Amino acid sequence: MSKEHVRFNSGIGYWLRLVLPFAIAIAACAPAMLMRLDSGTHPDPVAGLLAYGLAIVAAAFVLGWIGEAAELDLSGGLAVGILALVAILPEYVVSIYFSYAAGTDPNMVESATANLTGANRLVQGFGWPIVALIAYFSIRAVRARKAGSQKKFGIELESDSRADIGFLIFGSIVMMVVPAVGSMHLLIGVLLVVIYCIYLWRISSSSRDEPELDGTAAFVGALPKVPRIIFNIVMLAISASVIFLSAHPFGDSLMLAGDSLHIDKYILVQWLAPIASEAPEFTLAFLFAARGKESAALAILISSKLNQWTLLAGSMPIAYVIGGGSNAALPVGVRGSEELWLTTAQTLLGVAILLTLRWGFLSSLLMLGLFLVSVVPDTTWRNTLGAIHLVLALGYFYVNRKQIIPTLKAPFSKPKV
Repeated sequence: MSKEHVRFNSGIGYWLRLVLPFAIAIAACAPAMLMRLDSGTHPDPVAGLLAYGLAIVAAAFVLGWIGEAAELDLSGGLAVGILALVAILPEYVVSIYFSYAAGTDPNMVESATANLTGANRLVQGFGWPIVALIAYFSIRAVRARKAGSQKKFGIELESDSRADIGFLIFGSIVMMVVPAVGSMHLLIGVLLVVIYCIYLWRISSSSRDEPELDGTAAFVGALPKVPRIIFNIVMLAISASVIFLSAHPFGDSLMLAGDSLHIDKYILVQWLAPIASEAPEFTLAFLFAARGKESAALAILISSKLNQWTLLAGSMPIAYVIGGGSNAALPVGVRGSEELWLTTAQTLLGVAILLTLRWGFLSSLLMLGLFLVSVVPDTTWRNTLGAIHLVLALGYFYVNRKQIIPTLKAPFSKPKV
């Protein structure tokens, strides 16, 4: 049942609430699609960046709306697989484009790792803390503290989230090899994809409650079943087409805009592309946190992190080899190694804190502070910052050591049904 208890009706108000958001999103895609379909058009790099970036953001919002509503009609592994892929499709397509292009163009190698590290660090270093801070400063929480509540603030996760944390640990162990050897071998990619498939298999076996839909998704969900399925398929086809058509020119525009604006291209790819693709997911998670559903909000972003750290990362060397790359290994270079080392260390710190299935206020400030420091363009001390993350992670692992074995076992245990 949707949270807004929206019911299907033939009134103009219902149809406006349903159609208008999709119409606005599709209209936002129009400039980019006109540029893309007109082979004679060569837009200014900055204009192209804005147009294609806006198209990806708009398409990502559409995917988010229909993805939520589609949970009403899908079940088991099919639902989990499709929805997980839909969630990371925008950043997936961009990263795969850079990885594929790197097979024949060495200049694209750095960009492939830039998008991966930026997306992962943005979700964990910014998304996780902001969810907690929104919940902490929400009207509901402030009123509770004023009423004399002595309960210490913290987001409590469901017990099934322990498996997600375990998968993140295994993914991080695999990813630690990459900065050590300076390349992401095809076998590493396959192993990460296998970890993701095991994750899908596990969560497909768990019980799934009927989703609570909000906003536009609630109006989609209120449609009768057959029209809803048709509507979702049509919108999926449109939004996915927009993303696929925009990936190549968006990537090229990022590179050219860096030269035009005299901004480090690595920085643009690392942060601007993930911000565009993560905007809808952040919007949903932050709204959940503000409405008192902070556990669900954090779970959404943990799942997003896991998808990116396994499926997205694992697909990169596969795309590189398909694109003509040699030696069956995607080279990451010195800068890529440093960024991946920092991203892996950040991941380990996050999971070490979450071993207790609790994410608190101080943990959020720590993670957000370290993230903001890592955004500074100065790259001379990335290894030092990574070491700081790792030392803190080891400290948390020691404090929460009793939870390590249960967490490592959780991915292979039978989920609750």
